[in-house]
Amino acid sequence: MKRAKAAGLAGVACAMLTLGTTAPATATAATGTGTGTDRPKFGEVQKALTELAASSKIVGAIGAVYVDGKRVAHGTGGTRLLDDKGGKIPPSARYRIGSQTKLMTGTVILQLVKEKKLALDDKLSDLLPIVVEQDLVKLADQITLQQLLQHTSGIPNLPAADVFDMTYHTPLEMVKRTSDLKRTGEPGAQFNYSNTNYFLLGLIIERYTKHTVSAEFERRLFDKLDMDRTYLPTQPPGGIKGPHGHGYYPDKDGRLRDVDRQSMSHGYAAAGVISTTEDLSAFHRALVKNELLPKELTEVLLGRLLPKEQSARSTARPAAKGPICDGQGGYFSVTGGGPGGKSITYNTADGRVQFALSTTLGASNLDPDLDPLMEKAAEAVLCPSK
Repeated sequence: MKRAKAAGLAGVACAMLTLGTTAPATATAATGTGTGTDRPKFGEVQKALTELAASSKIVGAIGAVYVDGKRVAHGTGGTRLLDDKGGKIPPSARYRIGSQTKLMTGTVILQLVKEKKLALDDKLSDLLPIVVEQDLVKLADQITLQQLLQHTSGIPNLPAADVFDMTYHTPLEMVKRTSDLKRTGEPGAQFNYSNTNYFLLGLIIERYTKHTVSAEFERRLFDKLDMDRTYLPTQPPGGIKGPHGHGYYPDKDGRLRDVDRQSMSHGYAAAGVISTTEDLSAFHRALVKNELLPKELTEVLLGRLLPKEQSARSTARPAAKGPICDGQGGYFSVTGGGPGGKSITYNTADGRVQFALSTTLGASNLDPDLDPLMEKAAEAVLCPSK
């Protein structure tokens, strides 16, 4: 009973907001114009997604490949609902992007740096005096804005939360949950992934713009890039608009329960955005091509993802896996996940090619088999000759 309950509680805090990397090789496979014989060769997306959704742990999957902003292939596997019900997920359906949201939050923060409203060496105690007044963050007078962005602040991650609890808590209340937890290191000493960093960055955005994070995303990112089907829900019910895939999560008795409705407490500026393959690919493309930030600020955000020659100032941990399509172009990846779903977007280092993939689950999102299954599908599409 205790182990089963722990699994139900751990989903939000441990994996809802994950950011992952696949180390990139060179981007030679994507140097073509996207037309004619010099366009990269891809495997069959529909076949890869059908095979992915054949796993009992995957309910449905959608994905699409974009070259220079144009969709060149797409597919859908599995069904909208568990037990082969609900029909196919529309390839253009919205889905939760999880921690891919962090790149959007980081982009807005660094735009404020560019505008000289913030500076990378600003201290958290000055940026958000309330965290000192309420004793919410230890060593706040030593933690810098850049350390929050790069997960080197030492601030502990949000504790586990009950997946099935719909109670809403404000971002500041969520930060307070970490105030008595042990720090993971001294400020700037080492990388330790913490969603709390990005809750704090969301609060900083709101303090310095006088607008909600959602409004700033709309103004600075979604409107600019014509991401018309993307949004950040921050208040209940916060569901996904339009036909879409439903994800499931095991309860304390191991019974899979629909988690299409989720508490709005746990997403926010760390993992709350809902998007589509087209919109999300547009964001990644613009970010990697330095269309949203100057190159030096893009590297502050993407330093640990991009090739070393493009990011000498990276302070990040090494990638956990080798590159996919090594020797055939290479792609780096950004992932997001949570109860009921996992998403991943693969990019070439020059921003020419994206493969956006979303899955809805019939298992815990912490299941170790899921990442290899999704990577296998990505390899089938992006490096078909492997």
